[in-house]
Amino acid sequence: MANLNKLLKQAQKMQEQIQQEMDALEVEASAGGGMVTVKMTGQKLLRSVSVDPSLMTPGEKEMLEDLLVAAVNQASQKVDETLQSKMGGLGGGLGLPGM
Repeated sequence: MANLNKLLKQAQKMQEQIQQEMDALEVEASAGGGMVTVKMTGQKLLRSVSVDPSLMTPGEKEMLEDLLVAAVNQASQKVDETLQSKMGGLGGGLGLPGM
């Protein structure tokens, strides 16, 4: 039972460490060849948006909207991939069989 408690404490410590890393994480993603760039935190909060001035014309409204959606979705996916990568190492650090 002592080993189980030790493993649970170790898992909790690793989870807290990953949470701190995700809190500090910032990813950047772009769409349209860099015409729209966004930065997002590990908590999936949008930190900034950069738009190429050529997209600031009335005729480019729909393209701008599409590029914004694409860039935000890509940033969100990067956060998910980073979290998955970090969580994938969680089991290995516990010394559990098969992980």
